Amino acid sequence: MFKKTFITLTVAAVAAIGALAFWQGDFSSIKSSHAVSSQPAVLQSGRGLPDFTALVEQAGPAVVNISVVQKLRTAGPAAGLNPDDPFYEFFRRFQGGAPQPREEQQQGVGSGFIVSADGLVLTNAHVVADASEVTVKLTDKREFKARVLGVDRRTDVALIKIDARDLPTVRVGNSSQVKVGEWVAAIGSPFGFENSVTAGIVSAKARVLPDENFVPFLQTDVAINPGNSGGPLFNMNGEVVGINSQIYSRTGGYMGLSFAIPIEVAMKVKDDLQKYGKVSRGRLGVNIQPLSKDLADSFGLKTTQGALVSAVEPNSAAARAGIEAGDVVLAANDQAIDQPADLVRAVGDAKPGAGLKLKVWHQGAARELVARLGEAAPEQAAANDEPPAQPSAKLGLSLRPLTGDEKQQIGARSGLVVEDVSGPAAAAGIVPGDVILAVNNQPVNSIAELRRLLPHAKGSVAMLVQRENQRIYIPVRIG
Repeated sequence: MFKKTFITLTVAAVAAIGALAFWQGDFSSIKSSHAVSSQPAVLQSGRGLPDFTALVEQAGPAVVNISVVQKLRTAGPAAGLNPDDPFYEFFRRFQGGAPQPREEQQQGVGSGFIVSADGLVLTNAHVVADASEVTVKLTDKREFKARVLGVDRRTDVALIKIDARDLPTVRVGNSSQVKVGEWVAAIGSPFGFENSVTAGIVSAKARVLPDENFVPFLQTDVAINPGNSGGPLFNMNGEVVGINSQIYSRTGGYMGLSFAIPIEVAMKVKDDLQKYGKVSRGRLGVNIQPLSKDLADSFGLKTTQGALVSAVEPNSAAARAGIEAGDVVLAANDQAIDQPADLVRAVGDAKPGAGLKLKVWHQGAARELVARLGEAAPEQAAANDEPPAQPSAKLGLSLRPLTGDEKQQIGARSGLVVEDVSGPAAAAGIVPGDVILAVNNQPVNSIAELRRLLPHAKGSVAMLVQRENQRIYIPVRIG
């Protein structure tokens, strides 16, 4: 039984040229230009099947191979040994002194594509991040040392620059117009085999992947392997609609599920990296989670669409706007919020200081407010830490009130500590050590108060639970 894992197309995937022997990397790690031709690629064969020859001829010269060198500090043979350890003296005498960490070089390969004739190249952040040396090789065999202008790990987009002029460039398309089922093609360097072409169809749009909230990925069945990272995904007109970034695999190789960053996301990041060397994003200051049917019922909502606010940071943009724990964000700037990732992206796309208009479900009624966004710290989620997993729901608890020290420790005025759990409560996902802070947004100060609240609940209740440093809502079905 194989465990499914998401893997990025890591820079450790290198082809050992000669005798067709592949270096087997560790794939378990794991986020307007001059066109080559103004004419669209003609991609139709006489038998009605797609013909990608024109696309490759037109766009292929703008696709590049990227080689990187990373310097890694590795532990020496006796690193970590105490000087009093007898083996320490052995290494000091016979290895030329006290044991020291070693610096090793690791080579990697990826892909990219030219977006401006003066040498701007887009690729994946994980291809060039932390690289000490980046080399770009064109299809005409010319090689250039590249400068990394900036990386954005959150979207896995990087911008690099080579000193060259009059280069061929890709034509940028519109991924929002891509339709599920249409043909697409990728050009890249899988396992170091430069300018390899693979094709398939778009399998789905706006995929939300684990630990990836900023990118609504395009899912395809185009064969993507290590080394394709950062390469372009083309539509039938020869326009770039995505950057190949991740695969879903049990083995580390292609298994029919590939994911590309929509080109609109990449181009927004590219503009910021080109101007500022970094990407600035807004910050709302809330923790959010999905709505289950039981939670939606408990809040009086007819659907599970929206992002449930489980905690609000003090003095944050959300707090100043009047957002409270238990509110459900239904829309941002008039765009519906179907799931928490939609709110993360809406906040992340906005600049610090911008006003974000929100439609919020509060205490059984919808209201509108405007949040003046703060600025997200580097590598910090814009709207929230990663949305917590949604447990199942039911009820049955053994509780005690918080002590004074415990209240101070978790920053709560009241609450009940779960000492034991069984039956329905265990099925709900509540565990010993959880702290019940509120039921249906009514703070609970005592066990007696909790008992008074439960008879008035119908169907299910929403319990606000503090678990370590995180607050989440757990729907609990009564009876």
